[in-house]
Amino acid sequence: MSFCHASRVFTSLTAGWSFARLPTAATIGTVAIPEMISRGYERRFVYGLLAAGGTLGILIPPSIPMIVYGFVTEQSVIALFLAGIGPGILLVVLFIAFAMIHARWFGGYRSEPAASVDERLRSSLRALPSVVLAVFVIGVIYSGIATPTEAAAIGFAVALVITGVVLRSLSWQGLKEAAYDSMVTTVAILLIVAGAKVFGKAITLYRLPQEISMFIGQNIDTPLAFILVVSVVLLIMGLVFEALSMVLIMTPVLLPAAMALGFDPIWFGVYMVVMVECALITPPVGLNLYVIQSVAKSSLSDVSRGVLPFLALMLLSVAILYIWTDLALYIPFKF
Repeated sequence: MSFCHASRVFTSLTAGWSFARLPTAATIGTVAIPEMISRGYERRFVYGLLAAGGTLGILIPPSIPMIVYGFVTEQSVIALFLAGIGPGILLVVLFIAFAMIHARWFGGYRSEPAASVDERLRSSLRALPSVVLAVFVIGVIYSGIATPTEAAAIGFAVALVITGVVLRSLSWQGLKEAAYDSMVTTVAILLIVAGAKVFGKAITLYRLPQEISMFIGQNIDTPLAFILVVSVVLLIMGLVFEALSMVLIMTPVLLPAAMALGFDPIWFGVYMVVMVECALITPPVGLNLYVIQSVAKSSLSDVSRGVLPFLALMLLSVAILYIWTDLALYIPFKF
């Protein structure tokens, strides 16, 4: 396995740590999908890798679902951020291990001759303005100089200057095509989110989450059975809810029962976020699936099949998190 392959996999998985999950999947997918397929990687594997890798941004800080969970439960957001680091690294390791094994023995990966020193130098110099821009955008966000939305606007404006004036790689026709493609992807996603919101509101009005919570509280009396049942419930809810709706609706009805069985609320928050990650790649409301489908111009069935191994790895991480609770609790409370 070449270093280029390992770095490409690592980049696609970790790009979402600091950015929103959907733009991550769209941005990295636009670049990585044609490049990886041209190098012999199996299509479904590529789609699954990028869709699942784009979910990691909501587990490793900064994480909007964790902020919402902390607000709803009155728990420390800082403790939640710290608790997400261990499980986040675990998922990254699991994803990378599977990706490298699959690419090595099942993916048809074709190695290419190493680039010369001159080629590497020219490519590095050409990429330098974009790297500086990315560091600048991240810096203004973490320093508090600008909000993520403001930083995105600044980054977009400077990116236009870099691509249109400095590198001369973006023509007026290319800009129009990029804007049109972005519009199509954004409208499709917003329609899905709107439908999920309406459906979620209907489920809430029928008090289904409360009924489920009452059933669990009355019939489940062991921690293991509770986690198994709740995991199944959240997987089913993830078929029709988007991420924040799951956190807002399910947390208040599940946390009291969890705490009654001895679960730490910080640990339960990390567990909830991992299950929310699963919701992002389960149809029909798995938003990352639609992003990758739109970028790749592929069928939803191919993308859905591609994420199945990564969904299994997420559930494996839940099992490890249940057995080894310090994976989440060691850094915030014992480090």
